[in-house]
Amino acid sequence: MVRKLPPLNALRAFEAAARHLSFTKAAEELFVTQAAVSHQIKTLEAHLGIQLFRRLNRRLLLTEAGQDYFPVLRDALDMMNRATQRLRSQDSSGNLKVSALPSFAAKWLLPRLPRFTEKNPTIDVLISANDQIVDFDQDDFDLAIRYGSGNYPGLRVDRMMGDRIFPVCSPRLLEGDKPLQDPGDLSRHVLLHDDMARTDASANDWQGWLRAAGSPRSIQTGARPTAIRAW
Repeated sequence: MVRKLPPLNALRAFEAAARHLSFTKAAEELFVTQAAVSHQIKTLEAHLGIQLFRRLNRRLLLTEAGQDYFPVLRDALDMMNRATQRLRSQDSSGNLKVSALPSFAAKWLLPRLPRFTEKNPTIDVLISANDQIVDFDQDDFDLAIRYGSGNYPGLRVDRMMGDRIFPVCSPRLLEGDKPLQDPGDLSRHVLLHDDMARTDASANDWQGWLRAAGSPRSIQTGARPTAIRAW
């Protein structure tokens, strides 16, 4: 796809001038003359066919079009800057910064780390064990490992493994007033809920397990059940 973008110098001049509302301050920031900034703005306006600034006496104001264009362009330049800084940091340090869920990091990732290090001795792996959502535009991570559906627009997603879910109970629940003898008996017991945030279609593990077990009964739960996950 061919992108018909204005010259980068013109975009930088507009962003600085719009942020300061001053050609003079923009020139100081970009280490060019005021005339150069004015020329770049005229070039951009000619390219777009739209006036971006209004000059009133000694005041500089954005037109309505300029007000719409400025925040989008500012965010785009900020993203380019952050991506460039991350790339430079990776190239100079040789670090691979990974964010992973604490249980996954302890039980699956860390035991396999020595083998990776042996094959890649020049790469230092830095692991942050947490369950916070990663914003790759803001957070300093190269990759994140999370449990979910994998539907994350704008990101490259690679499926690592599936999930095995099965119910567990205390042996004492097999006897007593409300013994568990078939899946339908679960309706007489309180189901433990899962604090892990999940938004995909598999969130209701009990109903899915009942269907797989061939039970015709449906259990109404007020909260998600706890399940054991085998990594």
